[in-house]
Amino acid sequence: MRLQDRLWVLGLLPFAIMVLSFQLAPVWSMLTGSFRSDIDFSLTWHNYYTALHSPFYRKAIENSLLISSYSSLIGIAVGLACAYSVTRFSPAIRDRLLMLSNMTSNFAGVPLAFAYIILLGSNGMFTLLFKQWGWNAFAGFDLYSWTGLTLVYVYFQIPLSLLLLYPSFYGIREQWKEAASLLGANAWQFWRTVGMPILAPAIFGTLGILFANAMGAYATAYALVGGNYNLLAIRIGSLVSGDVANQPNLGSALAVLLACTTLLAVALNHGMTKRSARYLTGTARTAVPSRRERRRAARGALANAKEGMG
Repeated sequence: MRLQDRLWVLGLLPFAIMVLSFQLAPVWSMLTGSFRSDIDFSLTWHNYYTALHSPFYRKAIENSLLISSYSSLIGIAVGLACAYSVTRFSPAIRDRLLMLSNMTSNFAGVPLAFAYIILLGSNGMFTLLFKQWGWNAFAGFDLYSWTGLTLVYVYFQIPLSLLLLYPSFYGIREQWKEAASLLGANAWQFWRTVGMPILAPAIFGTLGILFANAMGAYATAYALVGGNYNLLAIRIGSLVSGDVANQPNLGSALAVLLACTTLLAVALNHGMTKRSARYLTGTARTAVPSRRERRRAARGALANAKEGMG
């Protein structure tokens, strides 16, 4: 190995140590701990049996799946419309909107929950202001319920879906819209038969990312509802660092189940992204002739010109 290659390896050594310490080692500890008893540390399947058969933990899994599904569907619907709107602006305005969306998507956790409590809590600014005006706009709304939690999740789902979806709209060529218009198709028919099938892989891939993002959210939900709402991430946190009795190995089993659902969502995104890239690459190759095709066309044009001169 050359000296330069050795220096590159030494440069990657701190990164490898960080990945091993903060990524691989915790995952290995979680996997091995999920098969050990919290009583005598013997090998057992009881943790997974408890996680899948206990009504309490099954309800936590069900609640997490429901809130992740609802927030992801709302986020993808609103984000799709926003992503299309962003592509219609000038580059200067578009860059500012994307910068704002990036900041909004990263505003999560405890600060986001605190902001919603200040604005829409029981004694929040908007709640008291509308009540003083005699307009009971938030009658029946409880920020610390399933509806309020979904609303908070949607806040950081929409900008994330916008950032992931807007590049896909640039794969739809204006020539396709013109061709569809010449054939008598209106805007709705174009998007139904041409635009949406092209965007479908990106939409489903983004939906998978949003679902994984919501499933793994812990700080926002815990800061907003604490342990009063039965979510999978909150149950894992209470088992690992609870106030009554810690059961870290049972928490590891629940964490493995959570990781499996998020990995499936990420795998869906990976497959859809590859399919979308392959499709768009194929259309680009069709639209832009290769060098060999250009040479062949040039030779054909030259031959036709010679025949015409003869």
